[in-house]
Amino acid sequence: MNNILKLGALAAASTLVLAGCAANEAAVEETTSTTTDTTETVVELTGTLNGSGASSMAAGQEAWIAAFQTANPGVTVNYDPTGSGTGRKQFMEGATSFTGSDSYWKEEELGGEFPSCAAGTLPWEFPIWISPIAVIFNLDGVSSLNMDGATVAGIFAGEITKWNDAAIAAANPGVSLPDLAITAVHRSDESGTSKNFTDYLGAVAPDVWTVGAIEAWPAEYGGEGAQGTSGVVSAVSGGNGTIGYADASRAGDLGTVAVKVGSDYVAYSAEAAAAVVDASPLVEGRESYDLATKIDRNTTASGAYPIVLVSYLMGCNDYADDAQAELVRAWASFLVSEEGQQAAAASAGNAPISAGLRAKAQAIIDAIK
Repeated sequence: MNNILKLGALAAASTLVLAGCAANEAAVEETTSTTTDTTETVVELTGTLNGSGASSMAAGQEAWIAAFQTANPGVTVNYDPTGSGTGRKQFMEGATSFTGSDSYWKEEELGGEFPSCAAGTLPWEFPIWISPIAVIFNLDGVSSLNMDGATVAGIFAGEITKWNDAAIAAANPGVSLPDLAITAVHRSDESGTSKNFTDYLGAVAPDVWTVGAIEAWPAEYGGEGAQGTSGVVSAVSGGNGTIGYADASRAGDLGTVAVKVGSDYVAYSAEAAAAVVDASPLVEGRESYDLATKIDRNTTASGAYPIVLVSYLMGCNDYADDAQAELVRAWASFLVSEEGQQAAAASAGNAPISAGLRAKAQAIIDAIK
């Protein structure tokens, strides 16, 4: 009995201190000091983690890195917003340990090599960044409007040219609409925002928007071009009768459009943006650790807002370098956590992922080795 009591006391005296956000991570660096009756193990994450990819989440990455490095002073995280395609290419070349991308892995890419990963293994991916795209406008005396997809498409295709057009008036009874020309503003640069916006137009009104999802605006549809999100917001703000599209976090005091979903009109919000991701199907034929999602722009799910940009976090299921595996597991766990998602939302205005998606992503992260 005395021996049992001594063993119990020894176990109770042992402590494990984790420095960092990821409380269930294994040690990257370990130091041990021993006395006659107590063993104390201090675990601290150390090392450098390099990533690159989508510029859409650059502001979020800055917030994530600042918070993660504050909690883990022994870790340096670098993220280069090179763009989605370049980020995936660099990961496939072994230059980075993780990447962010506005597009999920292409089938032909998954057939390639991934030097950062253990031989014969493939990467995982899941949505980490959801950004609602707002249809913004500037019209004296009007702060919000309802429109169905065909109307939005007609405006940006140049077919609907006046604010008092019957299609707009029918969806907005009681709103005084002027006999004023519509000036549609689009991105003049190639843009993931344009690609997702035009994907919506092509899905909901293929007879009106016939060019599908494109990053570069088609010249045949006319309109006024502006450089970057700031340029579009500035152009819309500077005129009367203007309309454009931009990351919802930049909508400011401009009027915004609630788009028709089923029989309802849904305004953008963080919850509505996350809802459309949850309501959309996964890409068929992928593995369980691949949460590539085909956004259902024609969804009828209650409260879902279908004009969103979704960016993915990508990494190895099995890393060639075990130390990198520990760092990525801790880093990815922080990014999907409620704390991490709120940190990015407070800084960059993205929509936090849902609790359901968080649980699926965490299961993938926990399996990293």
